[in-house]
Amino acid sequence: MGNIIGGGIFLLPASVAPFGTISLLAFAVLTVGAVALALVFGRLAERHPRTGGPYVYAREAFGDFAGFLAAWSYWITAWVSNAALAVAAVGYLDVLVPLHDSKPATIGAALLLQWLPALANLAGTRYVGAVQLVATVMKFVPLLLVAVGGLLCFDADNLGPFEASGSGPVGAVSASAAILLFSYLGVESAAVSAGEVRDPRRNVGRATILGTAGAAVVYLLGTLAVFGTVAHDRLTESTAPFSDAVNAMFGGTWGGTAVACMALVSMVGALNGWTLLSAQTPYAAALDGLFPAAFARKRRGVPTVGVLVTVVLASLLTVYNYTVGPDGVFEVLVLVTTFTATVPYLLSTAAQIHYLASGRSHLVSRPRLLRDGVLATVAAAFSIWLVAGSGYAAVYQGVLFLFAGVLVYAWMSARNRPTTDTAVTATSGDVEPAREAHPA
Repeated sequence: MGNIIGGGIFLLPASVAPFGTISLLAFAVLTVGAVALALVFGRLAERHPRTGGPYVYAREAFGDFAGFLAAWSYWITAWVSNAALAVAAVGYLDVLVPLHDSKPATIGAALLLQWLPALANLAGTRYVGAVQLVATVMKFVPLLLVAVGGLLCFDADNLGPFEASGSGPVGAVSASAAILLFSYLGVESAAVSAGEVRDPRRNVGRATILGTAGAAVVYLLGTLAVFGTVAHDRLTESTAPFSDAVNAMFGGTWGGTAVACMALVSMVGALNGWTLLSAQTPYAAALDGLFPAAFARKRRGVPTVGVLVTVVLASLLTVYNYTVGPDGVFEVLVLVTTFTATVPYLLSTAAQIHYLASGRSHLVSRPRLLRDGVLATVAAAFSIWLVAGSGYAAVYQGVLFLFAGVLVYAWMSARNRPTTDTAVTATSGDVEPAREAHPA
């Protein structure tokens, strides 16, 4: 639950406000899909209780290439998410220290917010856990304050139009859901770290389902409260919607400043946890020879190379997006992660469908066959729907990331292939070295 409720929720009400209150319907639909996906991950974790999550499920069901695509896409999702979290955190930092008038100051703050958690990770898992504990406790204070207090101060006049984008109800729901998915990234966190969990066959599924359901309740109430306390035209321009909501509830600016401080702590904690998580899947893939061997090196319990590469790439992406397109940076990054996240999600649900349709009784619980089949189908349809809602620009950038991964896989598979091929003679069955073919 701590990984799911990261920092995105603190900015998402403003990101989906341009679509109108129909985005609340998108949130409800998204919650159903997220819970179905959580249940699928829980079942897969029972079958394969190992570190790696979607990577393990795809590789076991479909082979090395599918496993690599799941690991590669999930890794991209993790470090692009870190860039988006840093952008969201800068929005709340601006409440405390005005930054948006200076692009260099804004970029510098975003980079600092990424590197501090990375340094905590490099110091060892003990420090990661300490930061995560404090951040998890503090993040619930502003969320619950707005969720409960905002409903008491709710004013329907602030809601604005039901559908404000002009793209039609279906298009508005799909587009806003693609942005809102960012708030549910992390639903697979327990499965990714299954190898480190006590009794993973039981606890990973329970943690995934309960964490997703708990986060959904907080999200829906918090978003509804922000919509009802901040005027729609102001919300669409807000960079700190929860601060604006508290200011509207209590008057003055002290409440918004306090919320901004707690939101910053929460986002730094999310960056802290996601930085470590972003190194776990490449670590598992590197052990199988599908990622460069450097990603398998650990120091003080942390895959240090994975952490460093992740923070460097996230930093470069942050600078690029601020430099090329300062407007809507957060939304662009969020939509890219929506597309890349659907690849491991879809491969995982496909793996579940594969097991259910395989007829292998030791892999399938027959009493739960119908229920598991329905959930896997809903989760797969949900993932495909999110790709459609991501938009052309996000799919374009995401596909470029995936194609780069195909080249990496080609290199890794060539290096892992035995240097000497063998051939079996048709007459005696003896093994002899394969002869080189003469050039034509």
